[in-house]
Amino acid sequence: MNCNTQILFWAILCSCIINRIYSRKNNIFSASNLDSFVLACGASSSATDADGRNWIPDTEFLNAPEKTTSANAQSQDPSLPSNVPYMRARIFKSESTYKFSISPKERHLIRLHFYPSFYNNMNCFDAFFSVTVGGFTLLNNFSASITAQALTQAYIVKEFALIPLKSGALSLTFIPSTSYEDSFAFVNGIEIISMPKIFQPAPFVGFSDMSINAEYYTMQTMYRLNVGGQFIPGTNDSGLVRTWYDDSPYLFGAAFGVTSKASKNVSIEYPSTVSKYIAPVDVYITARTMGPNQTVNLNFNLTWVFQIDINFTYLVRFHFCEYQMSKVNQRVFNIFINNQTAYPAADVIAWAGGEGVPVYKDFAIHVDDQSGDDQLWVALHPNVTYHPEYYNAILNGLEIFKVNDTKGNLAGPNPVPSPTPKSPENRPFSPSKSSNHGRVVGVVLGTVAGFGLLVAGIAFFSCGRKKVVEVTSCTGSWLPLNGSSRSSGTKTSKNSGSSRFTSSGGGLCRHFSLAEIKLGTNNFDDSGVIGVGGFGKVYKGYIDGGTVVAIKRANPSSEQGVHEFQTEINLLSKLRHCHLVSLIGACDEDNEMILVYDHMANGTLREHLYKNSKSCLSWKQRLDICIGAARGLHYLHTGAKHTIIHRDVKSTNILLDENWVAKVSDFGLSRTGPTVNETHVSTVVKGSFGYLDPEYFRRQKLTEKSDVYSFGVVLFEVLCSRPALDPSLSKEQVSLAEWALLNHQRGTLEAIIDPHIKGQITLDCFKNFAEIAVKCLSDNGVHRPSMGTVLWNLEYSLQFQNNPNGPEVVAEQKANDAYNMHTTLLTIEEEDEVCEERGEHSANAVFSQIVNPQGR
Repeated sequence: MNCNTQILFWAILCSCIINRIYSRKNNIFSASNLDSFVLACGASSSATDADGRNWIPDTEFLNAPEKTTSANAQSQDPSLPSNVPYMRARIFKSESTYKFSISPKERHLIRLHFYPSFYNNMNCFDAFFSVTVGGFTLLNNFSASITAQALTQAYIVKEFALIPLKSGALSLTFIPSTSYEDSFAFVNGIEIISMPKIFQPAPFVGFSDMSINAEYYTMQTMYRLNVGGQFIPGTNDSGLVRTWYDDSPYLFGAAFGVTSKASKNVSIEYPSTVSKYIAPVDVYITARTMGPNQTVNLNFNLTWVFQIDINFTYLVRFHFCEYQMSKVNQRVFNIFINNQTAYPAADVIAWAGGEGVPVYKDFAIHVDDQSGDDQLWVALHPNVTYHPEYYNAILNGLEIFKVNDTKGNLAGPNPVPSPTPKSPENRPFSPSKSSNHGRVVGVVLGTVAGFGLLVAGIAFFSCGRKKVVEVTSCTGSWLPLNGSSRSSGTKTSKNSGSSRFTSSGGGLCRHFSLAEIKLGTNNFDDSGVIGVGGFGKVYKGYIDGGTVVAIKRANPSSEQGVHEFQTEINLLSKLRHCHLVSLIGACDEDNEMILVYDHMANGTLREHLYKNSKSCLSWKQRLDICIGAARGLHYLHTGAKHTIIHRDVKSTNILLDENWVAKVSDFGLSRTGPTVNETHVSTVVKGSFGYLDPEYFRRQKLTEKSDVYSFGVVLFEVLCSRPALDPSLSKEQVSLAEWALLNHQRGTLEAIIDPHIKGQITLDCFKNFAEIAVKCLSDNGVHRPSMGTVLWNLEYSLQFQNNPNGPEVVAEQKANDAYNMHTTLLTIEEEDEVCEERGEHSANAVFSQIVNPQGR
């Protein structure tokens, strides 16, 4: 055997050994070597990312690539984990398809990577498109830019688990939307990863005799959390290159429990019934429990809250591993999903059979639009029936998957643009394929001549891998499958040492430099002023190469100052709702206090009612605007972790976007509402005269009913098209609230309706609208309805308006449908009142689908 032959022999032998060792070490699924693909879309040659993974060009898999274009991103966000695949994109102006030859017997993970930027002067804000595969709709009317903006992410990753395709051919199709001019589709990276069978039948929560066989469904990964532990990058996953995230951002309230980690003496041993691909060891060696005080534990739930899409079924997977208990009945707890019992007596030791043994449990639950909420709640509570040794609960990992509906659809709506990470339905994954690593190893082996270099190579690889893990862990976002938090422009101001950004809000809010703001407003040119308020002037400005925004600059002589500036940032950075104005960022530099919002093209509600009379809104438009504003206020009162009282509800703080959608704005005076054990917040009276709750004004005791009163004034503004206060009128007419109540008592309310809409309002709609507006203005707060009740009544009024000539029973039925969507918004007392008002027969029809209302 000559020298060259010997070198070749040792190289081949080393290659086999390295691949065998590496595959065992990382539990790489064998099928992934056969039909898995990692594509850098638009790339002209193979490239390696920051984790050492090889991405190959997409051209050979693309049908008619000559009909597409590819381009580099014009700017690079510093939070991108790697240039590859994000700095280059494949762009589609027409329907285009990728085709892959795959195993017909295996499931496949599909990951789509998107970095919304400018490509050849093409703005990704114009990109709306759909993605389909194998008869399933993965995305529909999807906007990566809106999603990234809403979640403050630089890049978006969507992951789907596709059922086996019997044809053995996977066609992934991108379809630009025809509803938008110049729309296009794009993608930066595609991963197709063969996966083992890790799904099985799961019981339906709330139905003891029903289950869902997840094996026959395509699913989207919504959340993947390492509960009680740290970020786990894809390179540390158990073979499927999944990323696991910290669970703490999703914990409800202050009850965080305690986290722990298994001692080095505990060995994690997977039983024969649990595949190693279910979750990596790192998930099972950490956990979150309730804490050592058993008395305290009995008085709270360990709860996580997640934003989801309604009208879908969800598979919720719980990962458990006991490394603190060793006997049955030492720790027994109940598992709840959306306030329903999923499992009444969970005992991990009893399930697993011993200490350090992983086990997982799957449950399915359907979330429909009648729940009135787009959240999924997961809660654990000690079980007292079995009298366990310790009243406690434990969880190691949690995954939530969306299941395709009966039409094969998985697509949800684009999230609402907001700087707050919420709803979260995407995650950044770090793909790693054994086949790609084989290519890297092959290059290394070209220089290997013996086992000495083999050992050195393995040591080098291990060392380098640790470094990658450390860097990725630092930069990973706390939002699963959404990428790192967006950072742009100057991160710190010149006055960063005395910045007025608080730790709670500033970290979630984009920091603009003063130079960016001056550039976007032409150095605060007064020709760009679109409004003036208590805080200061509002300018129409431009950022990021042309995005229109509203820029609010503090007036140094204004009564509103640092506190209001911080309050606005802290609140809006944590809230996300389609009827709340979206805060993009702020500037705190050179003693300036500047806030940047989405631009509301149609200005304030007041401008369209009587001030300057920009346009005359129809009654239907006004009603829709009232409903939108009520939804925003209802979210503030009940949708956030704590009740938020706006404290300055008025027609100038209800803004209208280009589609006339109402958004509540200006949170500078807002306050967190009373806690469970309190009835009110004692505070100095602030707000706007004409809208002030008289009870709050007299007693300085603030509740959410103070917002209800102010909103009642707005309802009469909408109905009568006149200011809340008009000193030019006679004494009894100066205050709109007092004048409206007086006319209601006299039975002459119709006489003060805006003449422009008087003939447009149906009688039943007017009666219902006026009745709820009058109740809002009750002198005593306890007699006012909740904002949820106001919302339902406004939608009820809309049903009457939409059915002016139809049979009464039709209008009633539609009103019933509206009620069923908001039944959980009513308190028990309010339900009783509605029953009394509508009569027993009507109540039976309306309340036939009442569910037991749950508290916050």
